[in-house]
Amino acid sequence: MTLKTLAAAALVAFAGTALAQAPAPGTIKSDQEKVKADRQAVKADQQKVRADRQAGDKAAAKADRSQRHADRLQTKADRAQRRADVKAKRAAKAESK
Repeated sequence: MTLKTLAAAALVAFAGTALAQAPAPGTIKSDQEKVKADRQAVKADQQKVRADRQAGDKAAAKADRSQRHADRLQTKADRAQRRADVKAKRAAKAESK
């Protein structure tokens, strides 16, 4: 390897943390609100599934289960986004010290 290649590799390795930026103010709070809303949607979907199951409506229960599954995936994505924002904020705070 040449000296230029080693220098470029070192620069890329250490620049990742230096370039980390904190999320915009209020982003983490809005992410938390999204997660709460998603949880409420999942709970509502679960209640719909139970009601459809008790009523014997298999088609509606199946549709509600698929909606619940989609809401769970959305919750998972929103939680991951919130965690990434918190991590970026901590990294930026540590970088500034």
